[in-house]
Amino acid sequence: MSALEPRDADVADTPGPPAVRGDAKGSLLDPGHRALSIGIVSVVLLIAFEATAVGTAMPVAARELDGIPLYAFAFSAYFTTSLFGMVLAGQWSDRSGPLAPLATGISAFAAGLLLSGTAGAMWQFILGRAVQGLGGGLVIVALYVIVGRAYSEHLRPAIMAAFAASWVVPSVVGPLASGTVTEHLGWRWVFVGIPVLVVFPLALALPAIRRTASGPADPAAPLAPWDRRRIVLALGISAGAALLQYAGQELRWLSLLPAAAGLALLVPAVRGLLPHGTYRAARGLPSVILLRGIAAGSFIAAESFVPLMLVSQRGLSPTLAGLSLAVGGLTWALGSWIQSRPWTEPYRERLVVLGMVLVALAIATAPSVLIATVPVWVVAVAWAFGCLGMGAVIASTSVLLMKLSAPEQVGANSAALQISDGLSNVLLLAAGGAAFAALGGGAVGHAMDAGGTTGSHPAAFAAVFLPMAGVAAVGAWVATRLHARGAGTDHARGAVTDHAGGAVTDRAGGAGAGPVEV
Repeated sequence: MSALEPRDADVADTPGPPAVRGDAKGSLLDPGHRALSIGIVSVVLLIAFEATAVGTAMPVAARELDGIPLYAFAFSAYFTTSLFGMVLAGQWSDRSGPLAPLATGISAFAAGLLLSGTAGAMWQFILGRAVQGLGGGLVIVALYVIVGRAYSEHLRPAIMAAFAASWVVPSVVGPLASGTVTEHLGWRWVFVGIPVLVVFPLALALPAIRRTASGPADPAAPLAPWDRRRIVLALGISAGAALLQYAGQELRWLSLLPAAAGLALLVPAVRGLLPHGTYRAARGLPSVILLRGIAAGSFIAAESFVPLMLVSQRGLSPTLAGLSLAVGGLTWALGSWIQSRPWTEPYRERLVVLGMVLVALAIATAPSVLIATVPVWVVAVAWAFGCLGMGAVIASTSVLLMKLSAPEQVGANSAALQISDGLSNVLLLAAGGAAFAALGGGAVGHAMDAGGTTGSHPAAFAAVFLPMAGVAAVGAWVATRLHARGAGTDHARGAVTDHAGGAVTDRAGGAGAGPVEV
């Protein structure tokens, strides 16, 4: 057992819902878990297909809709609305169980895909991504609550590894299928075709969730009221992130006004929704939550520009550009599987540090293909190692969250970790998009419209990748602070002081992918 986590004896005495208590043995596919495991892994499979397929089609969609300057916004709109969805899902799940937010989230996810797929302008496309993000935020937190309730502690690393493994086939098949459909039928079919996949996860997962993880965590306890203050803060964090993204894309002096308004909304919202000490990497859970944001934000912000860089600067087709990232699905699953092995438990902190080093090196290596003599397969190799590190880091932070959260707080805690994840994605995508546009990124779209590639703006891409590599390097340092030295079980569970009222709460904070991995 790692020093990062409570001793088994400490956790064993923690009360939990019936699905978890007394479930010391078993496997993901035993009779009690089989339908649930297959159902929720299928949900993750749907998210994985969306992420890999849409990412491949995105450069073509943005070009056709004359939206290359708003390219980053098409990604960050998803994360912006998902922030609100995460907080809503956390309270909804803790109050009445994860069934309703999961079903609602999947439905919104599908509706957003249809809206984007039928868009006639870039802003309609972005609106569809925003609706999709709201659904994704609901789904990701609901899934965490399901895992926390329905699986015993020793099975949670395994289900996290299964989630990562469900990305393997989409990572290989998704870019090829999406690229083929984009080139021969059009990018719109990539978006409008994915919602068909919603039917199977809903049909299989919802009945199993109703049997094993529905209702409040403690049915005998009074139903907690909605925390309106957190809902308001969630709206503030989403609106603030959107204003900052807008200001970053416009790049005018007048943009300082929405930027200032965004910060005014964002800062108090972040302080109210995340544990005290998160922004300064306080030891223990604050650093776990901060690390999740650093890892996800730096990696996703960089990965979002890889297909565009390969298509516009090296002349690859959308299919080949997407396939350059396909091997990452295999290595991401491998990293997640490695962290699930019992022999890695005493070395979890070192594993996370190594993972962040791999992420930083991968992001720093990717823009080397801007040099014509560097073969394009360098990106594939670099991203394979980066995804290996991400698999270990993301799954480890998820396992730590489950271990350090009381059953009745899993929803709120998962929402807090997801906020760190999603907010970092929005802010770093906004920063990367602003740097990309400022250094001539918009001209990339004009060159693509002319039917060729352009090597005249490599600095626009370098301005995205190199700073993100620096952010990931900071994450390697934060990963050394996951252990709260000398802390007892109560402290390790994340009791923090609420900023607004001074009341002590048990809010540990709580995980993407982007493509979102759960």
